[in-house]
Amino acid sequence: MAEYVLHCMAQSGHSYKVALMLELCGADWEPEWVDFFNGATRTEEFRDTLNEMGEVPVLVHGDTILTQSAVIMDDLFDKFGKFGWDDDEERREILRWTIFDNQKVSGMLGPLRFLRTLIKTGETDVTRWLDGRAKSALAILDKHFAKNDFAIGKKPTSADFSLCSYLFYEGELGIDLDAYPNVMKWLERIKALPGWKHPYDLMPGHPLPDPK
Repeated sequence: MAEYVLHCMAQSGHSYKVALMLELCGADWEPEWVDFFNGATRTEEFRDTLNEMGEVPVLVHGDTILTQSAVIMDDLFDKFGKFGWDDDEERREILRWTIFDNQKVSGMLGPLRFLRTLIKTGETDVTRWLDGRAKSALAILDKHFAKNDFAIGKKPTSADFSLCSYLFYEGELGIDLDAYPNVMKWLERIKALPGWKHPYDLMPGHPLPDPK
């Protein structure tokens, strides 16, 4: 068994944040598929033994079980010393952009993609609201990346992995990312990092079976 086991699914951008950091840190890790769409995270066993919140990702390292992607990535920086901060100012900037992602980027794109692509609700008042909020956040990122190579400046950090997590699911958001050219250039810089992989190449569970 690998040193780190990541309970995840290929469709989870939040899981991808952690999977990508594990891969780029060169960790000895392996994914463990969680059958979310058939209720695996809602079982008593999952909630009693892995995550009472009923969510992925969950990272198991020996006797330690960690949940919430930001917490996990913070721990990985402690372990590997990569993609983190050099001083308190950088630490605060990483935290600032991670919170922005959780609230405004992943926090909007995740449910928007879930509704539009994974369960196919069609366009509703909810998807239209999420779409508007997501586009506003992307416009902020596009302006930021006009002057910055990465989230906090010149170097990639866990904040970048957080922010990009749903943006590599090409064609699944229902948003034309080409409208944000600086975001697209930033995504290319992330893809150029040694060891980068697409979420569907890092985690199991894709493609989903056709509904019966």
